Amino acid sequence: MFSTDQFPSHPVRPPLPSWHTASAQGPRSVNADAVAAFARAGQDIVFALADGVGDAAGAAHAARVAASTAARTPAAEGPVAAVVAAQRAVRDLPGGGDCVLVVAIPFSDGLGFRIAWLGDARAYSWTPGALVQLTTDQTLAQYFRDHGEVPAPHMEHVVTASVRTAEASEIGTAEVHSGGLLLTSDGVHKTLTAETMLEALTEPDHAAALLVETAITSGGSDNATAIVVAPSGAPANLSTVKLAAA
Repeated sequence: MFSTDQFPSHPVRPPLPSWHTASAQGPRSVNADAVAAFARAGQDIVFALADGVGDAAGAAHAARVAASTAARTPAAEGPVAAVVAAQRAVRDLPGGGDCVLVVAIPFSDGLGFRIAWLGDARAYSWTPGALVQLTTDQTLAQYFRDHGEVPAPHMEHVVTASVRTAEASEIGTAEVHSGGLLLTSDGVHKTLTAETMLEALTEPDHAAALLVETAITSGGSDNATAIVVAPSGAPANLSTVKLAAA
C-alpha cells in the first residue's frame, strides 16, 4: 500500500487557450500596432496589444517594445507589473516614441482573465451572443462623457494616459471570471459596431482576421489589430495573420 502522503498532489495547470491574432496597416504609412503572447515554462500565457501614438516609425517601435516586454513579464507578477515593465522599456527608448497598451493574463484555473491597460486599447469578454467591454478608454472624449458633456469627434483619438507619460495610479485594471477574450486597437473598435464585432466572433477560428479585414474594408482610417482568445475548454489552436495594406 502507498500512502497518499508519499505522493503529494499538485494542481494541474490548464492547457494554454486557443488564440488568434491579425493586424493590417490600412491606409497609414506604417503599422504602429503590435501584438505579443508569451508563456514561460510552467506559467500562464501573457497577451499584450499595443498601439503606437501617431503614424511614425518611432511610434511603431515603441508599440513593439511595449508589447514584447509586457508579454515576457512572468505571468505570476500580474498584468500591472507587465504594464510597468513595458513603461520602463519605452521610457528608455530614444526619440520620444509612445503607445497605448492592454495586457491580459488568464487566471491559473483557466477561467477568466486579469487585465491592465493605459490609453484606448480595449479588452472585451465574449461568449456566443454577448460582448462586454472590460476596459474604459482613457481619452479626452471619455473624460467629457464622465463629466456629463458631449465630446467633439476628434476627442475620441486624444488619449489622456499613455505608456510613456502615465503615472502608476493611472493604470486601469479589470477582472473577468468567464468567457473568451478580445483585445483590439482603436482601428477596430472605433470603426466597427459592437454588433458587427459580435457577429465576427461567431467564427472564433477566423474572428481576428475577419474583424481586422472588416474594419479596413469598412473605411477605417487607422491600423487595425485584434487578438481573439477562445473561452476555456475550446480546442487548442493558434495563428497570426498579417493582412496586406489597403
